[in-house]
Amino acid sequence: MENMNIPPLKFRPILKSAIWGGEKIAPLKGIVTDQKQIGESWEISGVKGNESVVDNGPDAGLTLPQMIEKYGAALVGEYNFEKFGTTFPLLIKIIDAAGDLSLQVHPDDELAQKRHNSLGKTEMWYIVDTEPDAVICAGLEKNITPDEYVAKVADNSLMDVVAHHKSKPGDVFFLPAGRIHSIGAGNLLVEVQETSDVTYRIYDFGRVDAKTGKPRELHVDLAKDAIDYTVYPSYVTKPGASLDGVQELVSCSHFSVYRIVVEGEKKLHPVIKSFSTMTCIEGELEVTDDRGNQITLRAGESCLVPAMATLIELKGNGVLINSFNEAV
Repeated sequence: MENMNIPPLKFRPILKSAIWGGEKIAPLKGIVTDQKQIGESWEISGVKGNESVVDNGPDAGLTLPQMIEKYGAALVGEYNFEKFGTTFPLLIKIIDAAGDLSLQVHPDDELAQKRHNSLGKTEMWYIVDTEPDAVICAGLEKNITPDEYVAKVADNSLMDVVAHHKSKPGDVFFLPAGRIHSIGAGNLLVEVQETSDVTYRIYDFGRVDAKTGKPRELHVDLAKDAIDYTVYPSYVTKPGASLDGVQELVSCSHFSVYRIVVEGEKKLHPVIKSFSTMTCIEGELEVTDDRGNQITLRAGESCLVPAMATLIELKGNGVLINSFNEAV
């Protein structure tokens, strides 16, 4: 590992148009494109069929799984390499909702493995910007049984029991697998999630797919035993205290996520032998590792810092969403 030199890696964003997508992601990222209704930018992805491609350094052109195959634990950390192999365990996205996303739920690891040979999906959202009256739907505000859930989907009354939260920049929503959720129109956010593309859509506001002329498929029965029917006292996550510009947003067995504010210079000494990801949501920063590798990270851009990095120096003025795998 001593002779390896893996720089912080930037990737070509994977832009995905959607029926609910908006027009904010390309300007945020400084991209000129004719693509419309971009709902998602997959920033760092190892999802099969949607693998991120390195955009800088000597390994430009390699996919993220190919990078893990080449560098192993030096890139992702020993724990992650032993547990996940060449599968990158997290998926980082920027999401722009001009319309409401469908109401959906994701299975946990056990159910997803049984049904789909996949990881489940626990995720979190950091709200970057909102339009007036933007709303996040997360969790249930009234007790219902699984059979009542099916009946409410059938009579279009399910939204009556879903908890609605007015959202604002800086809000954090932690969404463990099993929690019903939807991103409402007018939210721009960063999403950190397990590497999984398994989604059960349970309500879609009666929309019709423009290509097929038919309603999009629902997964009512699959979701029935994936939903957590518990009503919790709160669904908005309270971040930890900010210490020298570093604030813990979420910590769980799948990932930890921090918000980092840089005004001038900041040095980060990773204490966990894991990769980390950085998504710049404001400003511009120079990112330099202990081997002298340097990249510039602008608003809307992300990078992957290899596990082998023992020091990261940030210079400039900006705000980062920083995530890594918590397990060691």
